[in-house]
Amino acid sequence: MSNPKIIWSKIDEAPALATYSLFPVVKNFLKEANVDVEQSDISVAGRVLATFGYAEDELSKLGELVLKPEANVIKLPNISASIPQLKECIAELQEKGYDLPDFPEDPQTEEEKAIRAKYATCLGSAVNPVLRQGNSDRRSAVAVKKFAQKNPHRLRDFAPDCKSYVAFMNDGDFYANEQSVITDKEDTWTIELNGKELTKFDVEKKELISASFMSAKALREFLAQTIKDAEEKGILWSIHLKATMMKVSDPIIFGHAVEVFFKDVFEKYADEFEKLGVNPDLGIGDLLKKIEKSDKKEEIEQAIKDTILAGKPDIAMVDSDNLITNLHASNDIIIDASMPPVIRDGGKMWNKDGKTQEVVAVIPDRTFATLYDEILEDVKKNGQFDVTKVGHVSNVGLMAKKAEEYGSHPYTFKVAEDGKMEVKNSAGEAVMSFDVQKGDIWRAWRAKDLPIRDWVRLAVERATLTGDPIVFWLDENRPHDANLIKYVKEYLAEHNTEGLTIEIMAPREAMAYTLKRFREGKNTITVTGNAIRDYLTDLFPILELGTSAKMMSIVPLLAGGGLFETGAGGSAPKHVEQFLKEGHLRWDSLGEFLAIAESLRMIANKTGDAKVAEMVKAVDAANEAYLDNNKAPSRKAGEPDNKASHYYYARYWAEALANSEDKELAEKFAPIAKELAENEDKIIEEMLAVEGTPADAGGYYLFDEEKVSKAMRPSETFNAIIDKI
Repeated sequence: MSNPKIIWSKIDEAPALATYSLFPVVKNFLKEANVDVEQSDISVAGRVLATFGYAEDELSKLGELVLKPEANVIKLPNISASIPQLKECIAELQEKGYDLPDFPEDPQTEEEKAIRAKYATCLGSAVNPVLRQGNSDRRSAVAVKKFAQKNPHRLRDFAPDCKSYVAFMNDGDFYANEQSVITDKEDTWTIELNGKELTKFDVEKKELISASFMSAKALREFLAQTIKDAEEKGILWSIHLKATMMKVSDPIIFGHAVEVFFKDVFEKYADEFEKLGVNPDLGIGDLLKKIEKSDKKEEIEQAIKDTILAGKPDIAMVDSDNLITNLHASNDIIIDASMPPVIRDGGKMWNKDGKTQEVVAVIPDRTFATLYDEILEDVKKNGQFDVTKVGHVSNVGLMAKKAEEYGSHPYTFKVAEDGKMEVKNSAGEAVMSFDVQKGDIWRAWRAKDLPIRDWVRLAVERATLTGDPIVFWLDENRPHDANLIKYVKEYLAEHNTEGLTIEIMAPREAMAYTLKRFREGKNTITVTGNAIRDYLTDLFPILELGTSAKMMSIVPLLAGGGLFETGAGGSAPKHVEQFLKEGHLRWDSLGEFLAIAESLRMIANKTGDAKVAEMVKAVDAANEAYLDNNKAPSRKAGEPDNKASHYYYARYWAEALANSEDKELAEKFAPIAKELAENEDKIIEEMLAVEGTPADAGGYYLFDEEKVSKAMRPSETFNAIIDKI
């Protein structure tokens, strides 16, 4: 038989940089247990190059692999590219000699439409729906939780009279207009606007199909009101969306926010913006690039600056020093990364003066906004959480086979004219019908029977193993959730649930229930759809552990394999910025370390291989030692960073193997462990020698392999020890 194989994803930004240092360690250690490790390029640049025939289509290959029982994939966080990011990537690749067409923002010809369609496959959550052929099991390892309690990070207190709040629509949003059906047979359905077919799709029997729309008029009125309220209350205004994953709907919402906040600018320069092809959906950052060609450039720049500085109201900043607001680019304000810091930092965000200030967090659609509203109000009322005492919140998420919200891109439309949006079956009967106006945002989404059944099974399995209650975050007053509750009740009956606590609650009530237990030091398993999964598995880890990168994310694939995800990449751009400026990478690879353990554990459980089982024990021991000895990267240049953390990880791993019950492994790694320990001072000195000086990666989206390898492996002593294994 061939050796078991682990596929390690080659991705973007900070985790990609870290891989240059960590991958040689992993590959060389695991070959001694007859486990092969190979990289697969699913980065934004890799996907673009594959789309236009310049590289192998690694994503498609992985998509085929995850449908097989032997699949074992370690997936690091990748960029879910927004249009501005994709355009930056294309420009960089063009500069490097690749003959790629420009991204057509407003395609007119058939050729431009075809190019746009090709690039669309690289946007947003292009990777996750392909690879996530199973439901999600996200939790922290016991050692990680204990370390966080022993070494609590800081959560800032809320002022007694805190004015911060979450604002959401009460009418005209997706929640208000939702319809949902469960199919009774296989069929081909169409989505039509006033009888004109927009798309068609095949449905399975017993599939859950839902649809809704957001009124553009109601949205703009709501946004204007929140801006007025923020000014009156003297607090910051901020918008929180998911424009990378929800790559069709949320950029449009973002564009409305840009236009409404900068209303005077857009009205005054309407003709100029039309001439330049300004698209508010792409943010102020793209607008500033477009006006480079305008003879009114300085005048428009000043108008934008004046609007920001006027403080009517103040707007939350991404970069206070450079007056970059959270309307600069849609990928700067990803809700699951932007809302947890509001809770962590006492209900505040950064203002134009580089200081924190209370804020109205604008989350237009109330479908999920209420969960953030509940936690913000809870902390205002009950005080900040005690990290040393809180319980653990884990998650079982429904996401297999493009389930739920993040699989909705092909069925999302900006309504082109007033009339009726309809979902019709093959007999031409309207299954769902909506009265819409031009500019409204309409979308449909799906969840198949098999993934739902598996989701319920996984939830019961986790409850049985842990004894913790499971809470299905489902709102009986929401048509989609009401139908999903029918599945849940049916499939719970297939399992032995005696003695288990199982609750079904709407998001607000579920959050209140979870927070009460959280404060009491009790654990709760949240069982959610795909969007809430994303939100909660950043929110609670940031409060509990200081970062979501320390969470294990295990996806038991439906075909029998495993996908092991390694944490969030939300701070990755800032990490890269510091690396390029100071040669210091503060990315913590703990998520990768945890994924390695789970990946190997699956191999050991499947094969019964004693050598792999010993490797699992050693990795577990290394992970515990890494935490106990606090070897996470420092945030400051001149102190040990990600590279040094990999040295300590390798050393602890080798020391554990030197004491292995497997004689062959012990004999192999005893001298390695000894050499690593004896050369500690020299290795760290060699690594620190490059700190504080700029690093050259040879690009941002497409690294220069030789340059980055040199920058991330600066210790010849460490390299020599690892490379000779």
